[in-house]
Amino acid sequence: MYQLDYPWLLALLPLPLLVWWLLPPYREESASVRIPFFAEVTQAAGIAPTTGSLVSRRGWIEMLIGAACWALVLLAVARPQFVEPPIEKTEPQRDLMLAIDLSQSMETKDFRDPDGNLISRIDAVRTVVSDFVAKRPGDRIGLIAFGDAPYPLVPFTMDHTTVLAMIAETLPGMAGPRTSLGDAIGLAIKMFKDTKAPEKVLVVLTDGNDTASKMQPAKAAEIAKGEMIIVHTVGIGDANASGENKLDTVSLQNIASLTGGRYFFGQDQSALQDIYATLDRITPANQKTLSWRPRSELFQYPLGAALLLLAAYHFLAFIVAQLRVHGQPARQQGSPS
Repeated sequence: MYQLDYPWLLALLPLPLLVWWLLPPYREESASVRIPFFAEVTQAAGIAPTTGSLVSRRGWIEMLIGAACWALVLLAVARPQFVEPPIEKTEPQRDLMLAIDLSQSMETKDFRDPDGNLISRIDAVRTVVSDFVAKRPGDRIGLIAFGDAPYPLVPFTMDHTTVLAMIAETLPGMAGPRTSLGDAIGLAIKMFKDTKAPEKVLVVLTDGNDTASKMQPAKAAEIAKGEMIIVHTVGIGDANASGENKLDTVSLQNIASLTGGRYFFGQDQSALQDIYATLDRITPANQKTLSWRPRSELFQYPLGAALLLLAAYHFLAFIVAQLRVHGQPARQQGSPS
């Protein structure tokens, strides 16, 4: 669409008329001799008044051109613009970090798919987590894998294709055989420090208790709470097992409760899908849309038209004056008798 940035300037269009009406023309008195037979003197001398000695009278053409030029200049000063269609940019308001336990126990085949077939824990996790990521197009998502130590696989990014590719390539034991839950939360806290998103969410999935962390999970949860990070915990192990493979449900519940998150337990792939559907529901899309409209300045067109109109008028006036001068009949002086 076309618009004027300063449309109120068009109210100045009648200004020349007001000036002509309110201010009288300037008059100056000077001493002079009036010769009633001036025309006879110039004729006897064989000369004619030059263009510069004529007092020009303003005709309707000059008035129309002056009015048109004034309107065009005023239009240029009012800044005509072409406003293009709006361009929108969606800015994520949430950073979501996924921390996945990749200890050796994740290859245990004790999960059942929707058809009842036994599958490994990591296969169930890959399928469910990938579906969860695909449903979060408005969030920046990061990925951490932890075993003997936590490792950042993907920093916060809107490139979900890369996140999905990294999830598909995860293997049990690639981060070591043990579980470092507290250190994984600590690494997530460090990665959240560089983000300016107003909402920070960490989802931790593990199948065993913490046996390798230098930072206790409870201490890491306290720091996460101070950094306003919500931690949701998902347990998929066996709470009745012994040793390292035993799922520490009490610790996971405390971490979630302390940070304002929730604890979930998934016993099969269907339960995991329900868990991540719940997580998707309790973390609704939260985006900020920025919009602006590019503008192109058009003042040069009316300004150029005014200059061309003036130039054309003065050029034609010069041509007409020259034709009039050269078109007068030659005057001959008679010899005395």
